[in-house]
Amino acid sequence: MSTPALKQTPLNSAHRRAGGRMVDFGGWDMPVQYPSGTVEEHLRTRTRAGLFDVSHMGEFEVRGADAIALVNRLCSNDASKLVDGQAHYSALTTPEGTVVDDLLVYRFGPEHLLLVVNASTTEKDWDWIASHRAGEAVEIINRSSDFCQLALQGPDALGVLRTLTATPLEEIKYYHFREGVVDSVPSIISRTGYTGEDGFEVYAASERAEQLWDRILDAGKAGTPEGVTPCGLAARNTLRLESAMALYGHEIDDTTTLLEANLGWICKLAKGDFVGREALARQKEEGVRRKLVGFEVTERGIARDGQDVYVEGVKVGYVTSGSPAPYLKKNIGMAYVPVEHAGTGRQLQIDVRGRMVGAEVVPTPFYKREKQ
Repeated sequence: MSTPALKQTPLNSAHRRAGGRMVDFGGWDMPVQYPSGTVEEHLRTRTRAGLFDVSHMGEFEVRGADAIALVNRLCSNDASKLVDGQAHYSALTTPEGTVVDDLLVYRFGPEHLLLVVNASTTEKDWDWIASHRAGEAVEIINRSSDFCQLALQGPDALGVLRTLTATPLEEIKYYHFREGVVDSVPSIISRTGYTGEDGFEVYAASERAEQLWDRILDAGKAGTPEGVTPCGLAARNTLRLESAMALYGHEIDDTTTLLEANLGWICKLAKGDFVGREALARQKEEGVRRKLVGFEVTERGIARDGQDVYVEGVKVGYVTSGSPAPYLKKNIGMAYVPVEHAGTGRQLQIDVRGRMVGAEVVPTPFYKREKQ
């Protein structure tokens, strides 16, 4: 039996021309890094600007009189509180209060929402939403193949993008968006990202992806001494880890609840009934038994995803994400541990390939940018 061909974003050829090292990422052919290397991509994003191809993400358009009602019933956050031009972070939840997927919800109007879901779960999410409709007056359209999505992140992002659009970027608040034009291309310009930096995500027609990619890189060269660097999946992962942002399949999945993952802030129990509300309300009242914590490795060694966590010789949990932190110059990670071991300063040991390496629970996020 032949192996299914990997899916490609509209920028696949551009990545290969730029020397991107391509890998299989959840069935997508994606660049993990470029010749400059992951550390350089990470540091440039923190100090100047990095450009990421996130066109593999899924987009579902929800239109109709019951658009908000449907999304509110299936997701944990309260979509009725959004105003036109605003987005928020939310989650599709199971009846047990665990996570089908995390997503962004964009409100264009009271009868028009856009859901942006993870690439590896797009089909699963589509099936979940379709199977949990309850006769709402809505039309749901899978627009995933219609869009490209480029994320320009870092302190120079606003200055670079400003040269390509007449849209007043300074007026777009964090987690808000405008419809505008970038380099003559009709676009959704969203002040969002997954790096912990200020920046923008630009959604546009997939056939205009290379034009936007090239023009943003060119604008970066003209506007700053170092320019804008293209970045791959590895830098995206280390940037989000320094900022303690959850990754589906690691910190959250269908075995973890939002409360265990410190995502109670997107769990609006007071909004009324939604899938999983009863289980989450019960867990909130009883208290969680385990909790996601951040840790810093205190001895020589690098904790990696899936490694076991011990306290005084007893296995108590596991690492969800672990890596060197290029900007902080530390080895960090996140792990699930029982609540009695979740306090700041708790000493842990991590089984790194058969060797116990010391670590300490620390506050998160590990990195937080200075507000301008």
